[in-house]
Amino acid sequence: MTLPASMSEDPDKHAMTFWEHLDELRSRLIRMLLAFAVGGVVCWIYREPLLVWMTTPFVRAWNQGHIAGKAALHFPAPAALFMEYLKLAVLGGLVLALPIMLYQLWAFIAPGLYSKEKRLAVPFVVTSCLLFAGGGYFGWRVAFPIAFQYLLGFSGTVGGLDVTPTVMIGDYLEFVTRMLIAFGVVFELPVLAFFLSIAGIITHRHLIRFARYFIVIAFVIAAVITPPDVTSQLLLAIPLCVLYGVSIGVAWLFGRRKPELPAA
Repeated sequence: MTLPASMSEDPDKHAMTFWEHLDELRSRLIRMLLAFAVGGVVCWIYREPLLVWMTTPFVRAWNQGHIAGKAALHFPAPAALFMEYLKLAVLGGLVLALPIMLYQLWAFIAPGLYSKEKRLAVPFVVTSCLLFAGGGYFGWRVAFPIAFQYLLGFSGTVGGLDVTPTVMIGDYLEFVTRMLIAFGVVFELPVLAFFLSIAGIITHRHLIRFARYFIVIAFVIAAVITPPDVTSQLLLAIPLCVLYGVSIGVAWLFGRRKPELPAA
């Protein structure tokens, strides 16, 4: 009798020893580090255009708010700007290397998967990168301008006193990078659901039952990550709820189904 492919191609027969796993992990990590180093060098070369891109929402909010003077970022010490450019290059290198890092991660765990699951490597890498980039772009294009308009709106004349913003470049980049990463990570929710579902940890039924609790969690996450205005919080909470619905569909498509018992 011929066994099904999922049974005849048992990953256990290709199991490696502990030392082989360590050697495989070492080679994968080296490739990740090389990709990260190359990405960091590229971002260092283009550090000024990268800074312009990251400050675009801030400049637009400044101009639309009719704040006195020209939009500017300040640094307190001679070496401060250099260090901020270095941090920017590190972050950009990590983002550029993300596709290679995700592929290396998948390749490391692939020997423990069935052939059907191994074929999902490219879709996994592409989907993960697109979701992360989409989350970051959504934050940069939609959420950031609204957040900056709200925050800069506190400036002006207060009881005869001029209150003007003096934004330090270190504080600005820390805020923006934290927000970009946060938006990118939360947009990876369907990928997390995919992994948990193929591992048999969750099913779409679990996610449906947990949906009402997740809505509350989504608004709590949005309140913690975004500035303290309702609009910015909704701009993160609503996409999170939509992505949770997508995750339910992913779990339904890829979740492991219990084998049917033979009729008595």
